[in-house]
Amino acid sequence: MSRVPEASVFLVVDEAKRKAREKGIPLLDLSIGSTDLLPPPEPLQALREALADPSTYGYCLKSCTLPFLEEASRWYEGRYGLRLDPRREALALIGSQEGLAHLLLALTEPHDLLLLPEVAYPSYFGAARVASLRTHLIPLREDGLADLSRVPESIWKEAKVLLLNYPNNPTGALADWGYFEEALALAERHGLWLVHDNPYVDQVYQGEAPSPLALPGGKERVVELFSLSKSYNLAGFRLGFALGNEEAIGRLERVKGVVDFNQYAGILRMGVAALKTPREVTRGFAQVYRERALGMAEALEGALSLLPPKATMYLWGRLPEGVDDLEFTLSLVERGVALAPGRGFGPGGKGWVRIALVRPLKELLEAARILKEALD
Repeated sequence: MSRVPEASVFLVVDEAKRKAREKGIPLLDLSIGSTDLLPPPEPLQALREALADPSTYGYCLKSCTLPFLEEASRWYEGRYGLRLDPRREALALIGSQEGLAHLLLALTEPHDLLLLPEVAYPSYFGAARVASLRTHLIPLREDGLADLSRVPESIWKEAKVLLLNYPNNPTGALADWGYFEEALALAERHGLWLVHDNPYVDQVYQGEAPSPLALPGGKERVVELFSLSKSYNLAGFRLGFALGNEEAIGRLERVKGVVDFNQYAGILRMGVAALKTPREVTRGFAQVYRERALGMAEALEGALSLLPPKATMYLWGRLPEGVDDLEFTLSLVERGVALAPGRGFGPGGKGWVRIALVRPLKELLEAARILKEALD
């Protein structure tokens, strides 16, 4: 089966950034998707009020999470028209990354087979290792989507979970409803779970991101993971939720029951307030990223071959032939710009870099200038 990337790639880049700062090199750090945008004021105010309420200071068991899960279910129904039971088809997470790791443990047995794209968020590979899973990596199409037609029938028959993530980190690729219909049909035909990690649901530049859970039959096979980190600029507070199949949610709850007591109640109250944020606010955040993406795409023309930006806070670019992505990334740090080397996102990422659009456009354009100079 396919090999997975080494997490040490990012440790090497982090060490290079540390040394650059020690030398006094001003660093434009575009290597991590940690936004410079501020959260809406309402969730922060809800957290302030919770901090003044001593009833929030104790352990937070399932009943404590219900107001948040009820709001998450309302949010989903308002967006996609599907009503969910917050007690049985929803679960609070300490971020979607935690949720995914525990979900794979809940849905599989050691040595089961996981299907995922050959370019993916690094945590997916780590979660597969923690669960002792084998992996089959799916090649990407030209549009950045996993090419499901290239998975052999024998692999489909053996697989237990198909893991997807659209809008995608690192590529920014965006799947349409038809793509998810195909994925769900394959999951139904072969009796596997479809897990969709959906933290970038609100970072679509035009229109709305599809949700496979909302498709006919979705509740029979799908679990979706959502996060407040990207939609509301609340990454450090570590809050998300899982929605979907009742059996899968129950399994996940049992695994989490031996690991944690949920998030702090005040952060859950903050989450309720965040989910009530008007859609035009999150659309405004998405438009900031769109302007940055289009500006950077124009500035980098002729230097990188970019996947056309449609969503997320990232640009995914192919380096010129023969340029090693890790070596280039390390050399660029010495010039004052940090990017993420593509190989850290899987074997399909070699020769690519990910640019996080987490600084104002003026600073991003300066980073583009430095990058182009480094390639000359």
